[in-house]
Amino acid sequence: MTKTIQPMTEGAIWKRMTFFALPILLGNLFQQMYNTVDSLIVGNFLGSSALAAVSSSGSLIFMLIGFLSGIATGAGVIVARLFGAGDKETLHRAVHTTVAFGLAAGILMTGIGVLLTPNILRWMDTPSSVMPEAVSYLQIYFAGSLAFVLYNIFVGILQAVGDSRHPLYYLIASSVINLVLDILFISGFHTGVGGAALATVISQVVSAGLCLLQLVRTKESYRLILSKIRFDRKILGQIIRIGLPSGVQNSIIAFANVIVQSDINAFGEMAMAGYGAYTKIEGFGFLPITSFTLAITTFVGQNLGARQKERTEKGARFGILVTVILAEIIGIIVFLFAPQMIAAFDSTPQVVQFGIEKARTAALFYVLLAASHSIAAVLRGAGKAIVPMFVMMICWCIIRVAFLSITIPLTHSIQMVYWVYPITWALSTATFLVYYKKANWAEIR
Repeated sequence: MTKTIQPMTEGAIWKRMTFFALPILLGNLFQQMYNTVDSLIVGNFLGSSALAAVSSSGSLIFMLIGFLSGIATGAGVIVARLFGAGDKETLHRAVHTTVAFGLAAGILMTGIGVLLTPNILRWMDTPSSVMPEAVSYLQIYFAGSLAFVLYNIFVGILQAVGDSRHPLYYLIASSVINLVLDILFISGFHTGVGGAALATVISQVVSAGLCLLQLVRTKESYRLILSKIRFDRKILGQIIRIGLPSGVQNSIIAFANVIVQSDINAFGEMAMAGYGAYTKIEGFGFLPITSFTLAITTFVGQNLGARQKERTEKGARFGILVTVILAEIIGIIVFLFAPQMIAAFDSTPQVVQFGIEKARTAALFYVLLAASHSIAAVLRGAGKAIVPMFVMMICWCIIRVAFLSITIPLTHSIQMVYWVYPITWALSTATFLVYYKKANWAEIR
């Protein structure tokens, strides 16, 4: 075993989880920079209308990518368990089946994304003033779907076996490329928002290529042999059984957020730009929590594969505690410095005001969001992805959409959109806590 790949079945729990999560945090930071750099440069060079066009695309992008990322999560759980159990032969088949799925899904997503973008944006009530730029941005973005999907698949495999460092190195390189190309395309070649999307696609191709090279060149048991990429029926069934609930959950939540975005769109370009700027800040702020939830899932998967139940339970408790503490600290920071953060994207007073109102409604409730995500991560690592799917589908989709369908026509207030998130976070957290408290470890395994 190399120094880079350290199994989470050995050593101090806090140290294994923390040092696994830190490279993921830095990697996610650079990943988040992709779209954030786009928004910063677009907002400052092209104005509020262009920023609104880019911002309105986020929920739609996540709706399609989120489904495939959920499947990749299922694959990661399978890989982590097999790696923890030392089953090299089955691990080999799992890695190649996962990559085969990524290839097929990436091609399918390219066609769906490019063809349906105009219709979906119209359905979202995207203002006509930003429609051409929004369509251009999204179609170019989805044209590079294969690279996005494969990157997530490759990173999922590497992280499942405990390698969180190489994805970080590759993201740093591709993020620098993205920044340089953004400035070159937008301010140099004057390509508009399409140039921002193209820069992101090129950067993602680089990071996916580097991850592929790492998997092909490694001497470890998870080595990828291109000529052996094919579906294994049994492994694919296991991946879908665990990953499908997560994929459905991600897509349903994103679908609900698309509906929320349509409610935001109804309040005009300034609201779209302000809300979009806040979502970029929230995305950065929540990266430490996302990193630890990935560590939780990998830790639980590997240790259950190694049949270390007591260690699994201790690691789960540590991960949940860390995520909720981090979330509240980050929430306080966002609450206090929201004006400066929003203004960095767009200093238009009306845009800043919309962003501040959203930030100061939601930020102090990040602890609830963290609790939901961390408990869900434990359950996914244990192979019980159905519970998070139903809890989040009901709380974050059905109740969220129903709430807005009733309150927006009655109040005509954007505050209802702001408050629907903390309310539904509280509901999901309460449900998860009841389930987690009543279910003993024998049951959730």
